[in-house]
Amino acid sequence: MPKYYIWTIGCQMNKAESQHVAKYLEFLGYEAAIGLHVADLVMLNTCVVRQSAEGKVLGMLGYLKGVKRDKPDLSVIVTGCFVDSDVERLKNNFPHVELFFKPGDYEGLLSWAIKQGIDVPHDITSLPLDKSVAVSALVPIIQGCNNFCSYCIVPYRRGREKSRPVEEVVCEVTELVRWGTREVILLGQNVNSYGQDLPARPDLSNLLAEIDDVDGLDRIRFLTSHPKDMSQQLIKTIASLDKVCEHINLPLQVGDDDLLKAMRRGYTVEQYRQLVGSIRTNIPDVALSTDIIVGFPNESEKQFDRTLAILEDIRFDTVHVAAYSPRSGTIASREYEDNVSPNIKKERLNRVEAAQTKIAGDINSQLRSKIVEVLVEGSKEGKWYGRTRSNKLAFFKSSNDCLGRLIDVTITKTSPWALQA
Repeated sequence: MPKYYIWTIGCQMNKAESQHVAKYLEFLGYEAAIGLHVADLVMLNTCVVRQSAEGKVLGMLGYLKGVKRDKPDLSVIVTGCFVDSDVERLKNNFPHVELFFKPGDYEGLLSWAIKQGIDVPHDITSLPLDKSVAVSALVPIIQGCNNFCSYCIVPYRRGREKSRPVEEVVCEVTELVRWGTREVILLGQNVNSYGQDLPARPDLSNLLAEIDDVDGLDRIRFLTSHPKDMSQQLIKTIASLDKVCEHINLPLQVGDDDLLKAMRRGYTVEQYRQLVGSIRTNIPDVALSTDIIVGFPNESEKQFDRTLAILEDIRFDTVHVAAYSPRSGTIASREYEDNVSPNIKKERLNRVEAAQTKIAGDINSQLRSKIVEVLVEGSKEGKWYGRTRSNKLAFFKSSNDCLGRLIDVTITKTSPWALQA
């Protein structure tokens, strides 16, 4: 039986798409390889949101070129945001790659499979599931993005927003639950725009309510949200549905209005603060996570200090921080010089991480001696692990089989990154 190996970097959407492709390849008669060197087919699911990610992709492509010299029958397939509209250029630059297909565009993979002489289904996402499904499963609900933030390459690579029908998503969730999934994470570049391209124009609130009715499902999460599209109706829906977790990812990016305007984010700092206030009023126990970019073109020390100040003021549970990286083809790469030095970017990134480490440590310390509910996802080094409804990772010991169960645990020790119970 031929073997496949999938190498994935980037966002959770990439991880979800890799899972779909893996299921498809297994349907075609492949089995998972334990490593790249024993695979007959290698797929790279790529990310180019930052220069470091693109560098890893180029490194893997170079490495596979050497592997294919020694193993000429190896099939190499590439998908993800590395694949732009100029596929012919990619083929010329990387002739050892058998197939390039855009993220989420499974027709390319379908065509490749047909050329192999295999009778294949036309819809990857419709394939029957098996008992390998995860306790917490990723479910893409909308592909693409219409926002065109000035620094972001994603809309150019993933295209315009395209939502899956409500019935299709609910059907997938129901099937996942039938095989043992207890939590679903609904994914999109901007989940808050879900449904606006569908005939009946359902929104994320409607979808959450439908999924909340699925028997056997314990929890629902979603990401990523865009602040300008976070409606009051959605906030009230999150507050009212029992299965929707009290955890919201709400990317801020920077704490300065001029930089937000240059980034084309569509909101001001004050509007963001008001949104956070509304969320916390309606969902008092909510955990908020955010994304921050340091070193955007022309970012001054005062502007960076404003970002630090809002982090100290709002006190997020989690902050994902990255240094600005110019992406060819974006508005920012055309209009702004990348004029903040790498050393300053690194120093600012370190300052954000240091500030957030203290904040997260303080927030988590308040859980000490508290009883929290954990959905158990697996075991590691003799301990079970899972996440609270507020998305905090917790570890505990038990001689029982806890996989997939909701367990009440008492927190005994905390850190900025995890809880011991």
